[in-house]
Amino acid sequence: MSSTKLFARNNFMQEGFSRLWRGTNASLALAVPTVGIYMPCYDYFRNRMEGFTTEKSPTLTPYVPLVAGIIARSLACISCYPVELAKTRMQAFKGTQRDVKLPGVWKTLVDVINPVKGSSNGQNYRMLWTGLGAQLARDVPFSAICWSILEHTRRSIFSFMGEEPRAGSIIGANFTAGFVAGGVAAAVTCPLDVAKTRRQIEKNRDRAMTMTTRQTLAEIWRDGGMRGMFSGAGARVGRAGPSVAIVVSFYEVVKYGLHNFHQQ
Repeated sequence: MSSTKLFARNNFMQEGFSRLWRGTNASLALAVPTVGIYMPCYDYFRNRMEGFTTEKSPTLTPYVPLVAGIIARSLACISCYPVELAKTRMQAFKGTQRDVKLPGVWKTLVDVINPVKGSSNGQNYRMLWTGLGAQLARDVPFSAICWSILEHTRRSIFSFMGEEPRAGSIIGANFTAGFVAGGVAAAVTCPLDVAKTRRQIEKNRDRAMTMTTRQTLAEIWRDGGMRGMFSGAGARVGRAGPSVAIVVSFYEVVKYGLHNFHQQ
């Protein structure tokens, strides 16, 4: 049995069916603003930079998706990070009893800010961005790899189809390209995801504020070696591939529909 299936089965046996969806409300609260910032920003920066490089320096045009992806993901990540932190902590929460009510997004964030009394408010609010460096260290390479593969794959599929793009072909091309790009990017950046998660669930406030991604990766390597670095890789790839495919294909077909609507 794979590690992903084993984890899901053990989680179900020990904590109940509902715990498999722990953190879902935070995931939904995170997804809408993140995609709302990320995708339009990527389109904007890609179009502006492609226009510039095509005219001034055509040799740089193939690298535009990589750079646009980095900028757009950085903006989305910084803006929505507190909710990402809440989601990770909610998913890592373990109740001592079956009937213990899981903390919500707001309570989780309040607990992050005020776990104990007597510390300064400025430092408390800094805790909402605990692990942001690790998040950026994971998401920026992920986005760069993902968009570099996705744009090339998508254009190759459209070129192979050789027809005027329609809703069906747009969904098919973007879903396929997104699935491949998301899966590859998730596999490559898995160690950074493990480091991000470890930093976000760190309970010691002083340690959480001083930990670096490099130190965390060194600890993971020392504790578990290569297996520890790629812990949960199957689950991450299994989630990232379909997630990227669904988001990109939905976004592109909505864009196509709005474009046709305004032309009529």
